Amino acid sequence: MNATDVSSVPLAEIDVSRPELFAEDTWQPWFARLRKEAPVHYRADSVNGPFWSVSTHKLIKEVDVNNEVFSSSAEFGGIAIAEPPVVEGQIRGQSFITMDEPEHTPQRMAVAPTVAPKNLKELEPLIRDRAIDILERLPVGETFNWVQEVSIELTARMLAILFDFPYEERRKLIYWSDLTTAVPEVTGDDSIDLKKRYAELMEAAAAFYQLWAAKAGQPPKFDLISMLQRNEATARMNENPEQFLGTILLLIVGGNDTTRNSISGGVIALNKFPDQYQKLRDDPSLVPNMVAEMIRWQTPVIHMRRTALQDCELGGQRISKGDKVVMWYLSGNRDEAVFDNADQLIIDRPNARAHVSFGFGVHRCMGNRLAELQLRVLWEEIMKRFHRVEVVGDVERLPNNFIRGIKDVPVRLHPI
Repeated sequence: MNATDVSSVPLAEIDVSRPELFAEDTWQPWFARLRKEAPVHYRADSVNGPFWSVSTHKLIKEVDVNNEVFSSSAEFGGIAIAEPPVVEGQIRGQSFITMDEPEHTPQRMAVAPTVAPKNLKELEPLIRDRAIDILERLPVGETFNWVQEVSIELTARMLAILFDFPYEERRKLIYWSDLTTAVPEVTGDDSIDLKKRYAELMEAAAAFYQLWAAKAGQPPKFDLISMLQRNEATARMNENPEQFLGTILLLIVGGNDTTRNSISGGVIALNKFPDQYQKLRDDPSLVPNMVAEMIRWQTPVIHMRRTALQDCELGGQRISKGDKVVMWYLSGNRDEAVFDNADQLIIDRPNARAHVSFGFGVHRCMGNRLAELQLRVLWEEIMKRFHRVEVVGDVERLPNNFIRGIKDVPVRLHPI
């Protein structure tokens, strides 16, 4: 199947979970058809088993807020369309994102102060210093990979700060984040060695157990590990290997993917819509609204999955207890009923913040303000230095139906 086949494919045969749609960036017409003809669509068989696709903005929000009917719990399969790999003798990570109420909120609140407005205000000068340092070291007039030199580097530096992780080893955090979603059902890569993947995730767990032990009994600091240790709901998390690993990986992935891929996607978008780049040059005060629009246009997390706890109706369709229900955030953010010219980047779009990139309801992304802050600061500093960040070659995207990942954006800088 390719983009030209969309209109001729029988509706029941459409499978929007195929990783190649996102690697090839050919997903748009498939979701456009579902939004128009079957906003709640059933695929009876796929690599990921049978599932319902929810593709419109309104219905995605309806599912996301109804956590009494649509469960996130790991007990029923968790938050991704792919079932977590189960190997005898291996622990399975569990975290507050794969918990329903009342367990979810106390664990979430343990780390929420890290990204509270007061702390973000204190973090802003540090983010700016890091962004300036990265931008000042870039090779002007030479072609380089924006993803590696800027997107990943800024994200790795911020993750190291948030975890109080050894700064010189910060790239390990990015590697472990990528590893977390590296399963065949998500990437389409059947050659992935799941035993090796598990061993490397255990290395991540070991590193964080060491960090946990080093902080125990020390004067508290304002980092994620210290906060977990100080909160009654999570103070003994290290005694529960599944919860410990799951929570650490969630916080790493949450702090990595949204920011990193929005930084990359933003550069792609401004080059794709040069009139918007000129609009930004003419009025740099548009940066905060542009950040929200970049996050909408990029949509770093492609989907979230829920499981129906009871028979119910959604969008005129009967959903049975136990059915897998997938909210395609990527599609909701291109919903023509909500966003005019939804496939275009419009940096002064009045309702850019109506996007569903961070989810909705009790599971709304805890770090959304931190992601926006990093993007805002970075673009403020970019605009002070460069007339244009020009994409000069083919963009390489990652095959992944969960994270909208970008591997290579070849660019050349044009100074002011």
